[in-house]
Amino acid sequence: MTAAFSFRGVTKRFGKTTALDGITLDAAPDRIIGLIGKNGSGKSTLLRHVVGLQLPTAGECLTFGVPTPALDAAELSRIGVVHQDDRFLTWMRADQMIRYVGSFYERWDAGLADRLARMLELDVSARIRSLSPGNIQKLAIILAVCHHPTLLLLDEPLSDLDPIAREATLALILERFRSGDMTIVISSHILRDVEQIVDSVICLDRGRLVTHESLDALQERYAEWVLASTDGLLPAAFTEPYVLEYSGNAHQARLVVRDPGAHEADFVRRHGVDVTRRPLNLERIFPLLIDHRRDRSPNASEELAAWR
Repeated sequence: MTAAFSFRGVTKRFGKTTALDGITLDAAPDRIIGLIGKNGSGKSTLLRHVVGLQLPTAGECLTFGVPTPALDAAELSRIGVVHQDDRFLTWMRADQMIRYVGSFYERWDAGLADRLARMLELDVSARIRSLSPGNIQKLAIILAVCHHPTLLLLDEPLSDLDPIAREATLALILERFRSGDMTIVISSHILRDVEQIVDSVICLDRGRLVTHESLDALQERYAEWVLASTDGLLPAAFTEPYVLEYSGNAHQARLVVRDPGAHEADFVRRHGVDVTRRPLNLERIFPLLIDHRRDRSPNASEELAAWR
């Protein structure tokens, strides 16, 4: 099965700045992929490479199995994109912009555009120059999905939306995904929203690929343990290398641990404790991913908390 897009040792430099550093990955089709990372980690640069807006300094990027410099109109028409900084013809009304963009696509679905505008509560009679940033994002989403793309790239599509509009947009993304064969990549800092819909995660840090795996696998790799002593006081610290965070007192403690299933039984025997395991959400897992080169000592919990 051909990957939706692939990177083969892709490096992208802008002068002395390395935006992508040796990225290699295959994005499986028919997935919703969360693209996460701090500001400046390379997320937008990666998405621009997928559509050929930027080309690698080294390495190769393929979309639908085609090298991105060779993407033609047929392949490009299969892609929908919401850029972080989308710009439109501000003198047009929103409905005029929708018809204008729709004229370039054979598969444009005007009925879907009308329905989505109502669903997202977008006033299509308004001039684009008068739209709020949140309504500009709604318009961008409509323009990206109504030609029924098989690859949808969403770069911070939720950042300017209010909570109600975010919920409607997430529902829309899931609806489009379920409507047919589609790969969706959503880049967002609102990790609680991303977690609701994604089934895999690409994490970048300073241009490097930290992880590309299923959300389920990530949530199996990290957990919170709530400890209660069964035969005395708890120690003041836990020195096991898989203990990433520690807080508590001599009677009860909370630990964040890596690979909990591999270590729990031995830990219980060694320390004489009862362990209640709790899953971590993506918001709590994220700082553990990007700080993977840190000396993982229990005293670093304050540093980790600062990321949140």
